[in-house]
Parts: sequence; structure tokens; C-alpha cells
Amino acid sequence: MSKLHFHMSKLYYRTFQITLWIASHFLPWRQPRLLEGADSLGKLPAFIKSKGINHVLIVTDHGLVALGLMDGLLSGLSAAGVRYIIYDKTVPNPTIDNIEEALTMYRANQCDGIIAFGGGSPMDCAKGVAARIARPKKSIRQMKGLLKVLGKIPPLTAIPTTAGTGSETTLAAVVTNSQTHEKYALNDISLIPHYAVLDPLLTVKLPPHITSTTGMDALTHAVEAYIGRSNTAKTRHYSQEAVKLVFENLYIAYTDGANLDARTKMQKAAFLAGAAFTRAYVGYAHAIAHTLGGFYGVPHGLANAVLLPYILDYFGASVHKPLAELADLAGISAPGDSLAQKAECFIAAVRDMNRKMDIPEKIKGIKEQDIPVMAERALSEAHPLYPVPKIMTRQEMIDIFKLIKD
Repeated sequence: MSKLHFHMSKLYYRTFQITLWIASHFLPWRQPRLLEGADSLGKLPAFIKSKGINHVLIVTDHGLVALGLMDGLLSGLSAAGVRYIIYDKTVPNPTIDNIEEALTMYRANQCDGIIAFGGGSPMDCAKGVAARIARPKKSIRQMKGLLKVLGKIPPLTAIPTTAGTGSETTLAAVVTNSQTHEKYALNDISLIPHYAVLDPLLTVKLPPHITSTTGMDALTHAVEAYIGRSNTAKTRHYSQEAVKLVFENLYIAYTDGANLDARTKMQKAAFLAGAAFTRAYVGYAHAIAHTLGGFYGVPHGLANAVLLPYILDYFGASVHKPLAELADLAGISAPGDSLAQKAECFIAAVRDMNRKMDIPEKIKGIKEQDIPVMAERALSEAHPLYPVPKIMTRQEMIDIFKLIKD
């Protein structure tokens, strides 16, 4: 790409982002109605029934069913007179096939509501089903991108069993085409769940490596939203609160999984970070993580955890001020430090947290011959939508992939 072409592209991206930021103030945003706290899941069946919902499709995965985490919910639904059917074939990085199978079950059983139970994958799958119900004549592929759904979805309840994705409050559904290995997002305000349950008891038995990587996913959401150019006063506040909660509670939740206070605060951090990025968007870490998930099935939280410090290093001086603010907030900088020193302290703290939780510095299995295609796909996701602090060239994107290749 010539320098002139790159300059003109940058101008187009920034104009698009500013226009979108202005337009976003006029969109009918909603936040889900929350049921919070230990045992809050037990309140859901009566709540659902009170909303006139009589037959729900529960979207989850086989592992969660086998663990028995849903047993109380299922007996509660039966007692409340709410019928249910379970789709438990969701895979990590859910596919279009998953969505279509679950949609068939929803229609065949004449359901009138959806419950997503699990981590980001069941929630993404459930949102994909909701999108197809809202726009039955459109394929998932046709709804790729921004505001392509724009229809009324059925009542959607999100029950996260991890503290990371924030999908219970976001407008995004990330899906994978299993034929092409392309992973992309549907972004539409209609996909924000109507209701969400934040019950920390659902997360106390999470394995440490899931606790760590999903927690770092929440941190990545908060940081990428905060350093981007499409913030509002509210999204800045959400990001700040989320970053503080992650630094204070993630390592405790990792080392002491039964600590209910840390688990509760990590759920709150994930929710706040989700609320931040659903308005302010994410950045290159997510674009690359989605590509790695599509090509190799790399877990999303792991990819983000590895990528975040590399991406922040790349941004350099363009993020010194916001990272310095976050370093002060998290108590990881010295009072006399310069903005650059504080920013370096923040990036070092991210690397240190990864190291303490046995998160690797690089990603295994990246194939050299795949890098050019992955770089193109990551850039295609990021541009023009993501309001990143500094815009990356194709070669810079390739260099990042080479840096994280083990």
C-alpha cells in the first residue's frame, strides 16, 4: 500500500468512527435487567414466568450439562410451569451450524424465549439464534458487521458461568464459519440480552486456567475500550471500575476459587467491561484473537491475554496518557513517574499477572504460511470499525503475528 493510499484509508476510518460515535448517541441502547448475588439463579424461573414466557430454548454446552450446573434451574423452571428444551452441542467458537441446529429446535418446539447458559460461546450461539428469528430471511453471513439485524428478538436471558466475556450485556455475537475458518461478529443493539443473572456460585468451581484467561479477557475489553477514540463519560467510568476490580480480584479468584467475594467482583468487572466495549468497541487484540480462534480454535480469553501487552507496546506514546491513568487507578505506579513510565508500569503489570497465572507469552501452532491471510482478516475486522489509538499497516499486523508465534 502506498503512503498516499494508507493516508486516505486512515482518513476514511477516522471519519467513519466519528460519524458512528455521533450516531450512537441517538440509538436506543438498553442494559439488561440484572438478577445479582449468590443464589440469584433460583429467582429466575419465577421471574421468567412473570414476563409471560412459557417455553424456552436453553442454549449451553455438553460439559455444563454433565457438571449438573443447570439442575437447579431446570427443576425451578418445571416448578414455575415453564417448559424447556436444551440445545447442548455448542462448541468453543460457535459455528453457523450450531446456530442453525438450535434455531430448528426453537421453531420445532414453538419456544417464546431463549436462555443462554455458559461462557461466551453459548451466549454467542444464543444471540445468533435470536438474530435469525428476528430476520428469518437473512443468513448469519448477511448479518455480519454493524446494525444488520435491526429486528425484535425474543426475550433473551444470559447466565454467564465465567467472568470474562461480558456477553451478557453486549451487542456482539461472534460466530465461526467451519468451512472457511472465518470468525466474525454480528454487532447490533437488538442483540443485547433483556435479562442477565450474575450468580457467583456458578463460577466457584471454574478451573484456574479458565478463571485466569476469562478474567484477562475482561481486562482486555476494559483496556481496549478505554484507550480507543469512541469513549463516553459512562464508558470511561465502566472501564476504570472494571480495571480496578480485575487487578484487585482476579489473582485471588485464580488462587482461591471458593472466594465468593472475589468471584462476585470478577463477575461485576466482566459486566462493566462488556458495557464499556459495547459502546466504545475493542481493538486489534480482539481482531487478532478472533482470527486465531477461527483458524486454530485458540480460546478467546487466552489469545487476548497473550496479545494485550504486545498491542499496548505497539501503540507506544499514543496510549501513554490513558494507560498512566489506569496505572494510577490500579495502584501500580509511583507518584513521581512520567506518563511514559506509568504506562510501562501498566504493561509490565499485565505481563506479570499473565506470568503469575501461567499464561504463556506466545501462542503455539501458528503456521508461517497462514500469517498473511490471518493479517488480512484481522485488519478487515478492525477497519474501519475499531477506533484504535494508532492505525496499523498490513506489515505491522504481520509483525505482531510473528511476535506472538511460538
